[in-house]
Amino acid sequence: MNRTLLRSGALLILCLALPLLAGAIGSLYTMSSIPTWYATISKPAFTPPNWVFGPVWTTLYIMMGIALFLVIRGGWDTPPVRQGIVLFAAQLVVNTLWSIIFFGLRSPLAALITIAVLIVLVAATILKFYVVSRPAGWLLVPYLCWGCFASMLNAMIIVLN
Repeated sequence: MNRTLLRSGALLILCLALPLLAGAIGSLYTMSSIPTWYATISKPAFTPPNWVFGPVWTTLYIMMGIALFLVIRGGWDTPPVRQGIVLFAAQLVVNTLWSIIFFGLRSPLAALITIAVLIVLVAATILKFYVVSRPAGWLLVPYLCWGCFASMLNAMIIVLN
């Protein structure tokens, strides 16, 4: 097998693993709160069933990893690639922090502020990724949409509780 293909495969695996690892870290805080605290709070009527979140987030994390891969292949030496990767890393950290804040600390208000920052970072990442790779930018659009939906859920939880 050719070396470039092996390196690309390894890079793709790493790019997929990073967001999935962030999701796994967030789920450590989420899973313990679902049957306890989260089950006791009032939620809006448009809240999806709990089983929906895992597959949706897994799909979004995979799409994020593919987008990252496409951007990194644009070359580390270009400023848009480096800027995109910095934004991607920042949004991934804030994404993980949201789970810790909402479920771990049980603070919907602080989580709402966090998700607002997340939405801005994801939008900025989309714009920067789009410059490097249009498919990479588009791959993050469902993530932005889900983040907006999650922010509405988060806000309504504050209102209802």
